[in-house]
Parts: sequence; structure tokens; C-alpha cells
Amino acid sequence: MPVNIKTPAEIDSMRRGGKILGEILLALASETRPGISTLDLEQKAQELYKKYSVAPSFKGYHGYPAILCTSVNNEVVHAIPDKKILNPGDILSIDAGVFFEGFHTDSAIAIIVGDQTKLEIKKFVNTCIAAMWNGIHQVKPGNRIHDISAAIEETVESAGYSIIPDLTGHGIGRSLHEEPFVPNFTAHDQGPVLQPGMTIAIEPIISMGSPNIETLDDGWTIVTKDNSLAIQHEHTVLVTETGVEILTLRPGEQTF
Repeated sequence: MPVNIKTPAEIDSMRRGGKILGEILLALASETRPGISTLDLEQKAQELYKKYSVAPSFKGYHGYPAILCTSVNNEVVHAIPDKKILNPGDILSIDAGVFFEGFHTDSAIAIIVGDQTKLEIKKFVNTCIAAMWNGIHQVKPGNRIHDISAAIEETVESAGYSIIPDLTGHGIGRSLHEEPFVPNFTAHDQGPVLQPGMTIAIEPIISMGSPNIETLDDGWTIVTKDNSLAIQHEHTVLVTETGVEILTLRPGEQTF
């Protein structure tokens, strides 16, 4: 299928929506601490979406019941916020989307709860973040989706972790999920050539153990079968004439 090239006006809408999403995720990250629940974060998100007058991309999507996906420890993606309390050393991915002026943006932030955790867990989380940035560095006209995938795969596997192949990045715009899909691993199909005006969500999703996953009885929460830790980190980006623009960059966020 052909990819969707955005017009300057459409890009401007995504840029403004992405800026709001970055500010929302930063605010949620600042609220994350031991002793609160993921439902507390969902309630904060409700306030923030109302403050910014934007709609959530996820709530109601195929029946999903919440604004946020809040995946903790062995939860991989799509975990529904609930009353369970976050503990020091837990790892959390907050995944959210904003629908603004007819366009979606999508981003996720990987967080270690509290100030202290094991060095091996810090390394794991930082590897996921680094994999996303290394994938973003491959975004420029003339490269292919394959170049993004290869950079992510090399970063994750060289550190000894597993990519979860069933879950990938994707194009994004008027629909939350558009062509092209952006695998976190190399495949025979190298994907389309990157062109100015393409908008894609790059999101490494990795585990410390096996890549095998299963869906819980709620129909949404995906967990690792071996109970190993999993994490996700994501930005929506634009292919520009000269390289890449990160549409969901958070205020003060360090780029690599």
C-alpha cells in the first residue's frame, strides 16, 4: 500500500498535537512515584487532556477503555490503568496518543519508579531508550524502513535482550495506525523508501528474557510468558527534506 505523505498544513497540525502530547507525558512522568497507582495516572491524564482541549487517541479504539496504557514490569503493552500500587524499582511504560485537528500523534515514555533500582534494570531501560534514538538517527530521505529496524535490532540484541517481534512501530496521521509498519527487527522486505512528509511512530518493545508473549483475560494486557521484564519507548517523527523532526519531543528532553 502507498504511504501517506502529509501536506504542510497537516504536518503543522501533527506538530502542534505532538507538542501537547510531549507536555502531557512529561507531566505524567513527573507525577510517577512509589505509592501511587496507574489509575491515579489515568485520572491525571483526564485532567491534562481537558486542560489542553485534546482528545485521546486510545480511549474507545477497538473498545479500549482508557486514555493511557500503563505497562508495569512483565506487562509488555496495552495494560489498562488500575488500582495496583507502584513500588520502588518498578519499571513502567506510559503510552498515550493525542487526536488534534483530525490527526493522531503517539508516544511512550519508559520510567523507573523511584530513585533506586538494580544496575541491570537501569541498563535494560536505557537500552530501549537508546534503541529508539538509534532508529530515529536513520530517518532521512532515501533510507528505508529497514535501516531503522536494523539500528534498533543491533542495539537491543548486542545488549543481550530480546525484541518482541509481534509488536511494531507504524505510520500515523489521520489514522492511529497507517502504512508503513516499522518492525524492530530486520526482515526480507526492506520496506518503503523514506520520503519527506512521511510520519511514523518508532517504538522499540523489548524483554529481558524470552520474546514470547500472551494476552490476559481482559483482552488487552500483553505480558511476557516467562514473566521477564519488558519495556517500551516511543516517539512520532516526521521525515523532513534533510532528515528528521521529532513531533512528540518532551520539554527539556535529552536527545541522543
